[in-house]
Amino acid sequence: MAETIQLVTETLDVNDHRRDIAGLRYVYPVVSRRAGGVSLGINLNPNNACNWRCIYCQVPDLVRGNAPAIDLELLQHELHSALQALLHGDFMQRHVPEGVRRFNDIALSGNGEPTTSHEFSDVIRIIAASRASFGLDESVKTVLITNGSQLHKPVIQASLSEMSNLNGEVWYKLDRVPDGTLSVVNQVALTRSAVLRHLIAASQVCRTWVQTCMFELDGWLPSEQEITDYLELVQAAKVAGGKLEGVLLYGLARASTQPEAPRLGRAPEAWMRSLAQRIESLGLAVRLSP
Repeated sequence: MAETIQLVTETLDVNDHRRDIAGLRYVYPVVSRRAGGVSLGINLNPNNACNWRCIYCQVPDLVRGNAPAIDLELLQHELHSALQALLHGDFMQRHVPEGVRRFNDIALSGNGEPTTSHEFSDVIRIIAASRASFGLDESVKTVLITNGSQLHKPVIQASLSEMSNLNGEVWYKLDRVPDGTLSVVNQVALTRSAVLRHLIAASQVCRTWVQTCMFELDGWLPSEQEITDYLELVQAAKVAGGKLEGVLLYGLARASTQPEAPRLGRAPEAWMRSLAQRIESLGLAVRLSP
């Protein structure tokens, strides 16, 4: 394999999180609102398959399913080459706007749920080796962005424990509280008890943030009952032993490619700030990206 790769030929933008922006199969750089800098993404779902179908998802041609087999050698090469460009090349100066020229994290995210990959534990070990090779310190995080559906499984729990030693953070998706029926937002049937159990399990082995997207649907914001249910579940996780760092509260930034896209609208910033204050009243930090 070639020793180096060309990451991008354009300036990164917070509204553009294309997974193929670097022309690679697995690795892609983005400027992240929530990270406040450059995030080096690892896409374990290049087949655009996910076990959920969130109506605000920007992934084109999204299908139901799990991650495909991963070419671990290629992923390792892409990650090494991307880190070389970020840390020892002129990538930041050429392709990242001033003010966000900071390497924040290596993030397992992408076009579907990364923990559905059978090679997930192998990928964590590749990240560990790359971090050691480049001498990455605690200024660079290892982030798992997840819907939480697999976090109770022993193999994933073991990987989260390994992640915790890599300055790891779990960003656990919780958009609305499930009631056992099909969720309008996430298009999957869940129970409140399962979400609570998986959230607590994740937070007890690795630093965990709740990640919540709020928006208008058909011109309506989430109801007061929906917000109350959400706050109560987050509080219940704390009371039951969940070691939550806080909440990443954000609004729509990139256009959905799902059929419901025309029905979605951004939540007013004042409403988002009010919700952030209510979350903070629970004793949790909030990072707001309206």
